Amino acid sequence: MTKEYQIFLGGNWRPGKNRKEIINPYNQEVIGVVHQAGETEMEEAIRAAQKSFPELRRMPLYRRAEALQKITDGIKERREELARMICLEAGKPITDSRAEVGRAILNFQTAAEETKRLGGDVVPMDLAAGSESRFGIVRRFPIGPVLGISPFNFPLNLVGHKIAPAIASGNPIILKPAPLTPITALLLGELIAQAGLPAGAVSILPCANELAEKMVTDDRFKLLSFTGSAKVGWYLKGKSGKKKVLLELGGNAGVIIHEDADLELAARRCTAGGFSYAGQSCISVQRIYIQEGVVKSFLDRFLVQVKGLKTGDPMENSTNLGPMIDQAAAERTEQRVSEAVKQGAKVLTGGKRNSRFFEPTVLTDVTPSMKVCSEEAFAPLVVVIPYRNFDDAVSALNDSSYGLQAGVFTNDLKKAFQAYEELEVGGLMINEVPTYRIDPMPYGGVKDSGLGREGVRYAIEEMTELKLLGLNLQ
Repeated sequence: MTKEYQIFLGGNWRPGKNRKEIINPYNQEVIGVVHQAGETEMEEAIRAAQKSFPELRRMPLYRRAEALQKITDGIKERREELARMICLEAGKPITDSRAEVGRAILNFQTAAEETKRLGGDVVPMDLAAGSESRFGIVRRFPIGPVLGISPFNFPLNLVGHKIAPAIASGNPIILKPAPLTPITALLLGELIAQAGLPAGAVSILPCANELAEKMVTDDRFKLLSFTGSAKVGWYLKGKSGKKKVLLELGGNAGVIIHEDADLELAARRCTAGGFSYAGQSCISVQRIYIQEGVVKSFLDRFLVQVKGLKTGDPMENSTNLGPMIDQAAAERTEQRVSEAVKQGAKVLTGGKRNSRFFEPTVLTDVTPSMKVCSEEAFAPLVVVIPYRNFDDAVSALNDSSYGLQAGVFTNDLKKAFQAYEELEVGGLMINEVPTYRIDPMPYGGVKDSGLGREGVRYAIEEMTELKLLGLNLQ
């Protein structure tokens, strides 16, 4: 029998009236049936979060840290089970799925440690006449119930980026997982249920997007943390009212490879950065700007590596690319490549679809107006664009509505710092691809790529408010 997964509501497991089959993207087999929350469950979860807030915000820091450590240890104990579920739900190759579990372990471990470092500042207030003998104390206080909405592509770790800092900062959270990949989040819920948190501190509500939108408009939530597409993220921000909003959105990440770079390193990292998990990452390498004098040398290395990638069953350790998340995603990629070719682009390798699989594809002779350049591909698709001067490459990379992360391969320190000063992105990697992320670092974008920063320490800042205590000792 197909296993059913109930709703994790206020620390308890609850059935829902509706059910949804979760499909393996690789073979279209049903891997589980997930109960769906309705308006009744939504209201109960919100009330449970409100009720738990006074207890959670006063919960001693050592106990919050202990809870997070228990979750960390639980992920370690069930790491292979979680990795297999990520692979089954998301079609992510098993090696990448195991890496995601490792990242989630670091994420929750970091949250346990950051909980112990929640402090404040002493502010001198005797800086003006009439303020003698005065000073202030500043602390961070939790803001209240958080609504987290996570995407399909990292069904464990991006859920963790919502839940871990919420627990650390003393805020109850309701997490709405992606409709296509909710089981991994519910398995995490099993670990959270054993962590010793107040009832109502965490709820995981698989539900329709329309119900999630109702929660976005609910003023009982004090912060919305959303990871997903730019179109949906900015739409939800417009619906969110007075609550704080943290948006981690899309991108069309660019890489600059200068003539002095280590081309072997650049080719190897761009292959990994452009095609891991079939390019379904908001910081996947999409645009490669290569100095015109080294185009051939780079492509000779790059194309060999791209052509050597293995596509197939994501459960096999040797697989590099699994299927795209659904048929629509693969067909959309096929349409964009076909449109680019009609507009003059040249396919260097790949370019074809087989059901949900799309070949790792490299295009050249593209123009900035083509959708393969200007829009987020979210697919195993990379374009290669020659440039003459480094200034031209910086300007071209900036010519985008997105600004999440970028990479620059150069051994010229001046050019590295020029890129750091001038590139309009939330993060810049030198001699590395923009796809690189270690979870404790501040992560987020500018322009259409988002608002605010994640990474446990930085998410805690988003989920708290500063409060000043002024003291007059006269």
